[in-house]
Formats: sequence, structure tokens, C-alpha cells
Amino acid sequence: MIEKTLYIVRHGQTELNRQGIVQGRGMDTDLNDEGSKQASLFYETYKAVPFDKIYISALKRTQQSVQPFIDLGIPYQKLSGLDELAWGIHEGQPSTTQNKAAFLQIMRDWLDGRLDSKFEGGESPNEVEIREREALDVIMSHSEEKNVLICMHGRAMRLLLCILSGLPLTAMETFPHQNLVLYKVEYDGEKFEITDFNNAEHLKQQS
Repeated sequence: MIEKTLYIVRHGQTELNRQGIVQGRGMDTDLNDEGSKQASLFYETYKAVPFDKIYISALKRTQQSVQPFIDLGIPYQKLSGLDELAWGIHEGQPSTTQNKAAFLQIMRDWLDGRLDSKFEGGESPNEVEIREREALDVIMSHSEEKNVLICMHGRAMRLLLCILSGLPLTAMETFPHQNLVLYKVEYDGEKFEITDFNNAEHLKQQS
């Protein structure tokens, strides 16, 4: 029987996060100073956890967020299935009344169950689910890895938490998040259970 604990975090803050600009899968941005500080605070709080493996997306902001753990010599693997949802033509674009309305409409579509809706050049939640399930298969195939650290992205993380919880993707807004927030998920060999929900306590520590 495979038992496993997944520590799932969103990457630290980037400059586009700070500005409220959508990044998505096509924007390979760096952490800003605040994001680097968040990464340090997370490391200081969780460095004693005996992680067997680290899984990150193919985007460098996830690796930068967990680099202190990688520097300890913990093996890591990039899985593009953990990449952020692609927002297509809206990636990196400044917020305008027009694109705010477009985002509002696509969120309505998704929450109403139209999960194939996507922006031009982007991805739908249904498409992201396919690649996330493939990534999850890789992660769960290693029974020797008991404690696993996963660093990914906001919207993609919401979708993955739906998958793990057995909820429809329309429940994605159930899972709030901010930069470098933690969801801890325990797998008992049969089912996943979220045992730490949207934990940001580590970010409140004095650095």
C-alpha cells in the first residue's frame, strides 16, 4: 500500500504578481525580492521535513521558490504537467476594463460547467486536468517517496486540489491561495485528504 504526504505550494511572488498581471504558462518570470523572502520563510519553517523528492513545473519561478531545499541535495524533477494554465493572448497584458470583462466571463463559463472554454492560444481546465493527471501518475508511481514537496501555480493548483479531493473542476474557487501558501495532502493508500488548508503561517514569521 502506498502512503504518501504531499506538501503542495504555490510559487513565491513575481513582479507580475505584484502588479496584478496574469502570467500563465507562457510567461517564465523570476521571483522578485518579496518572492525570495517568502521562499526563505517557507524553507526556515519546513527544512526539518524529511522530503524524499521535489516536483516542480517547467517554469523557473517554481524552482526558485524551493531552491533552498534543492541545495540540500534533495532530488527534484520538472513535470510540465504542473505548469500554470495557459491564458493565451492575455498573458502578460496590463489589466484593462476589456480584459477584466473577458476574465469575468471565462470564470463564469468554468463555474457553470463549461470547462472546455479557453482564451485564444490558451488552455481549458479540461486540458489542464489531462496533463495534471499524468503528472500525478508520475508522482504517485514512486512508492518509496513518502514526503513529497510540489511547487506549482495558482490556477493549476486549484485544479489539482479538485482532482485530489474528488471534486468537479467547477469547485476550483473552493481553494483560496496566495504566493507560497501551503496545502498538505495525505494519501492513505486509498484516498487523498487535505490536512492543512491554505496555510500561510510560515509567511508571518519574522525573517
